[in-house]
Amino acid sequence: MSIEHPENNELYKGLKVNKGISDVPTVNPYLKKRIQRKQYTASEYVEGILKGDITILSQAVTLVESSLYEHQQLAQEIIEKCLPYAGNSVRIGITGVPGAGKSTSIDVFGMHLIKKGCKLAVLAIDPSSERTKGSILGDKTRMEELSRQKNAFIRPSPSAGSLGGVARKTRETIVLCEAAGFDSIFIETVGVGQSETAVHSMSDFFLLIQLAGTGDELQGIKRGIMEMADGIIINKADGDNIEKANLAAAQFRNALHLFPLAESGWTPKVLTYSGYYGLGITEIWDMIDEFITFTKKNGYFYHKRNEQSRYWMYESINEALRDSFYHNPAVERMLPITEKQVLNNEISSFVAAKRMMDLFLDNLSGKKD
Repeated sequence: MSIEHPENNELYKGLKVNKGISDVPTVNPYLKKRIQRKQYTASEYVEGILKGDITILSQAVTLVESSLYEHQQLAQEIIEKCLPYAGNSVRIGITGVPGAGKSTSIDVFGMHLIKKGCKLAVLAIDPSSERTKGSILGDKTRMEELSRQKNAFIRPSPSAGSLGGVARKTRETIVLCEAAGFDSIFIETVGVGQSETAVHSMSDFFLLIQLAGTGDELQGIKRGIMEMADGIIINKADGDNIEKANLAAAQFRNALHLFPLAESGWTPKVLTYSGYYGLGITEIWDMIDEFITFTKKNGYFYHKRNEQSRYWMYESINEALRDSFYHNPAVERMLPITEKQVLNNEISSFVAAKRMMDLFLDNLSGKKD
């Protein structure tokens, strides 16, 4: 008689033991299998982009932002095929101090263009997004009208970490958006610091948004950013703030007179407006149109585009070399050891760098490391 099975005991021989039920499955059998996203070829992506299919455009931009090797290969093929259809937009870089009202302004500026029959793409450069998760996703909720328009495409910046990586992906995204028929591109700086330089390197017109009534209007504004600006606009010029905005505009005009004439031959203008009330928007766009006409007439517009293409070629080479160096197996093995030698004052930083470069180059040429 088994102790483990009391049903076998003589005392319970009149009892009937029912058969147990099988285990209940942990996954609901009625759930449908997740629909897999269709895998497109490069030609299919290009065909969809040229038709203005926003879904396919978004997927192509995701490929551009991906760090997977196969995605990058496909993205580069798509970009190459889209290049003949790109370049037909006006690219406007937009920067400004925190709280200057960039999101509200972009919403108002964008709606102004949409009503004129334009197609607008809003992109962002945010090198800090990996750490802070960026802010343009929040900005989309503040672009209330623009985010509902079928002719507007708002794309958060990729969290690539480094400014060079984010900027290159944004530059490639511009090509795709232009091929999709977007004739106006806004490139917004979400991060601070060198991101303004990156935006300037891919825009036709660089717009600086400022505020009035915050103390010294020129405080904290780098000379470099002022020199890059093709136009400065003072936001929140409404109500009791109009006088302060006009004073700030006068201060900026005086400051601009101290700078040498830009290579374009254009003298930057300073305007006041109210993004919240939509005042002065037409004047801002008249200024931008005037600049584009002026620079196309004297040839600077196309000269700048060529210079930007040259700049991004060398930036891409530098980035590829850097990635190749740090992902080289021999370098990956020796770098921590060499770093430790530098920290222990066994070798100098310069000797260490030369050793690592020699190791990298020897490894490339097939010599033993």
